[in-house]
Amino acid sequence: MGGSQYDDDWVLPSADITLVLVGKLGCGKSATANSILGQEVFESDFSHLSVTETCQMGSTTLKDGRTINVIDTPGLFDAEVTSEDAGKEVVKCLNMAKDGIHAVLMVFSATHRFTKESESTIESIKAFFGEKIVNHMILVFTSGDVIGESKFKKMQNKAPECLKKAVELCQNRVVLFDNMTNDRRLQAQQLDKLLDLVDSISANNGGKPFSDQMFTRIKEVHDREKEMKTGYSDKQISELKNEIHRTRDEQLAHITIMVEEKLNHSVEKLQQQLMEEQNARLEAEKVALEARMKSEDEIQKLKESLRKAQMENEEFRRMAAERKCAIL
Repeated sequence: MGGSQYDDDWVLPSADITLVLVGKLGCGKSATANSILGQEVFESDFSHLSVTETCQMGSTTLKDGRTINVIDTPGLFDAEVTSEDAGKEVVKCLNMAKDGIHAVLMVFSATHRFTKESESTIESIKAFFGEKIVNHMILVFTSGDVIGESKFKKMQNKAPECLKKAVELCQNRVVLFDNMTNDRRLQAQQLDKLLDLVDSISANNGGKPFSDQMFTRIKEVHDREKEMKTGYSDKQISELKNEIHRTRDEQLAHITIMVEEKLNHSVEKLQQQLMEEQNARLEAEKVALEARMKSEDEIQKLKESLRKAQMENEEFRRMAAERKCAIL
């Protein structure tokens, strides 16, 4: 899992598309998944708690005859999610997408500021899957009903540096989704735009989905299961099932460990970045405090000099007045 690779013998039929939605709690992943599928498959609600508790997959057939599989994930990289839980969910996600992922949809809310923390979600995905995952990544912004395309374009032109960097990383693959509209024309337009981006990703990668070592291991288990449908005796099937279960348990245990190692590495990296930013901020605050203290000290010295000058002036006036009286 140190780097992604492609297996020339492992290519999905062109009619099959697998999308994985990833994002923070409350960004609108489930609502977007439902919009893509054109039906209420996943539970979606406004809540401070995660509605999606585990990876789920829904499928539908598009008008052009293609089948699209959509995998909705919980907030894998939220701060409150442990590495162990995230690891289990990632393994489950990969098991669902056993033949590879055509596109990873990084979902953000257009009504929330895109911050360094938002950027860290993308970095976590890269740290886990490897750098090549960005070749399959699309930025999806929700709350299109609130923002609208015109305002969204203006926001992109005035975007913070971290968002511009993310858009450039994804080669300008950005789409705005209105998950509240009942306008079928708009629903079709935004889905078509998303599918055009998915097709461009497929074209850029020779029609091959993203896969790596973990996908290969999971595919081995599924291939063994398919062997049971080729005319084995009941005894042979029973033995093969036992072997497959042992193999599955061993491989998924190994994959879970790999997932946790990747996530831990990602967390450590982000913590290091956070610590460096905090240290830089503290240093800046220290410099600012020293400058303020120095300024206040100089102001105090100026006040003292002014007070002495006023006293000397008063003394001079007093002496001048006394001399004038003596002369008279």
